[in-house]
Amino acid sequence: MHFESIYYIKNRDMLLKNGSEGADVKKLQVKLGVESIGKFGPKTEAAVKAWQKANGLTADGIVGPGTWNKMFGTPTQETTIVKEDKIIPQPVASVGGLKIDKLRGHIPDSVISQISDTAAKFNITNNLRLAHFLAQCGHESGGFKAVSENVNYSAAGLKGIFGKYFPGNLAESYARNPQKIASRVYGGRMGNGPEATGDGYKFRGRGFIQLTGKNNYTQFSKFIGEDCVANPDLVATKYSLASAAFFFDSNKLWAICDKGADNATITAVTKRVNGGAIGLADRIKHFNEYYKLLS
Repeated sequence: MHFESIYYIKNRDMLLKNGSEGADVKKLQVKLGVESIGKFGPKTEAAVKAWQKANGLTADGIVGPGTWNKMFGTPTQETTIVKEDKIIPQPVASVGGLKIDKLRGHIPDSVISQISDTAAKFNITNNLRLAHFLAQCGHESGGFKAVSENVNYSAAGLKGIFGKYFPGNLAESYARNPQKIASRVYGGRMGNGPEATGDGYKFRGRGFIQLTGKNNYTQFSKFIGEDCVANPDLVATKYSLASAAFFFDSNKLWAICDKGADNATITAVTKRVNGGAIGLADRIKHFNEYYKLLS
């Protein structure tokens, strides 16, 4: 261990968004060149999105520490700066009450780096919700590895899983051709055009909980502020965790998560995510692991 003179920032999880008021909002509006009334409304949100997009940030219209510091190079006026001599071990981060750093070594760092921003946007307000969410994501993605749906099926696999789409010997001409398979299976539904358009493949499942279909990609794009319809691979790369949280939030799963940490609650969440209880034992195992770490 050693001592180092450092600065640390209180209230580092401050967010300015639609509905916020105060001196920081006014300062933001002056910077953006919109009317500086001190109240964050739709015009300010649109200006923030434009600024974020122009500066290589996620255009979500929300001003967190990353956007603020890139814009001004300093913490907010309402943030207290403290300078002191402090022992520097490896601190355990607690972001908005979420003890994210305790998950290191148990889930990939690439996932951990997305949690704080995702939690702020999608109502992951406590460690119970986070444990439920990560347990489902981890199982659905094979340990946070799969971010794009595998539709490379044999003829036998197609008949067993998607039998109604492949009557007779039709499966033989589609086998081991993911683009053709997804275009047929997902074509003409979920907002996708007919099979010939290829929409079924273009908007196949991506992210840790497999966002699927043009309608869902469109709704997610509107929320996140980036066009994932024009560039669907963003869901698999940049928004693998956020798209899964969007699914949880849109389907009101947090209310189920809030019921508790018992197996009955995990089962109820699983049925909403999976449509059944496939892999329940693994989901329970990971929930218990994550919840113990986060508690």
